[in-house]
Amino acid sequence: MRIDVLTLFPEFIAQAAAVGVVGRAQERGLLALQGWNPRDYAVGGYRRVDDRPFGGGPGMVMMIEPLQACLAAARAADPAPAPVIYLSPQGRPLTQKLVRELATQPRLILLCGRYEGVDERFLAAEVDQEISIGDYVLSGGELAAAVVIDAVARLQDGALNDADSAVQDSFEGDGLLDCPHYTHPSTHPLGEVPAVLRSGDHAAIARWRRQQSLGRTWLRRPDLLDETRLSKADRALLEAFRQERGGPEKGEPGQP
Repeated sequence: MRIDVLTLFPEFIAQAAAVGVVGRAQERGLLALQGWNPRDYAVGGYRRVDDRPFGGGPGMVMMIEPLQACLAAARAADPAPAPVIYLSPQGRPLTQKLVRELATQPRLILLCGRYEGVDERFLAAEVDQEISIGDYVLSGGELAAAVVIDAVARLQDGALNDADSAVQDSFEGDGLLDCPHYTHPSTHPLGEVPAVLRSGDHAAIARWRRQQSLGRTWLRRPDLLDETRLSKADRALLEAFRQERGGPEKGEPGQP
């Protein structure tokens, strides 16, 4: 997979993507990443990429011409077609479902805005999709681009040392949150590892993990849990979890 990023700070993208899973994906040839700076394609002595907004108001708006030239250069670097994605708080929320869709693309072009944003005419003409990582405003799209790159890169075949890691993540499969995880030592002043995880009974462990996943979703993200679509076995596991927690009235978001 190839990802090109149009940004005024390509060095930030390179640094953020140099470590961990994303760095390993690049080392293994699973991901090619390149930053493109619109300032390199601006004209004039000041290499200007922004100007004041028509109609007045604070801030600056990124200009059409440098972005057009920068995007043209990025497209010319590889013949593979690529959707252009603008990282924006006004965009479609980034979910694991959307990440899986993006991960199947052979190539992506990410556009990082700055200041008050990008000239709307450029967005209307060149951008295929806007994506938001949350209902808040950042100084620019670079952090959001880094999030998209990380989420997409880890789904490339061979990026993770254990492919099952991605399958078992929160929001994967049926969209539930992941179960709790423990490691050595089994006994610690902070608590004990649940006995079932030390039992060697794989069927019992699988039931416990499924119950914890159901219960944790019910407690923390009830909006993700459609009980009408649960199997009879899942409903029984969830009901048992509720009873252990003191009944349905405990199932408010954030309550232990």
